Amino acid sequence: MAEEQIYPPAQVYIDGLLGRCPRCSKGHMIKGLLSVAPKCEVCGLDFSFADTGDGPAIFVMTIAGFIIVGLAWYIEVVHQPPYWVHALIFLPFSALVCIGLLRPTKGLLIALQYFNKAEEGRRES
Repeated sequence: MAEEQIYPPAQVYIDGLLGRCPRCSKGHMIKGLLSVAPKCEVCGLDFSFADTGDGPAIFVMTIAGFIIVGLAWYIEVVHQPPYWVHALIFLPFSALVCIGLLRPTKGLLIALQYFNKAEEGRRES
């Protein structure tokens, strides 16, 4: 009889944001910047179910847009700098915010997909 592994209760949001395995909370589910690992190196969970599509990009664009546009508006109203100063500040800031948010957002969506057992819709025949 095979011994069944018991895993601790999942901390879905924390594990997802940190890119850890949603089952064991120890392994990594994202390799490099945005590549999904084939499986967890600790518990062996197969990540072939993970398909976030454009979800992370949409969330990041929305969040970053509010942050960047709000900050640019504030700086324009208070200091009224020339447009080249806006470009000098907000082009690199936009890139940093977007790249910095993509990995945690992708990890969170994969963890939620695992936790909620989300899968592609199928027709019953």
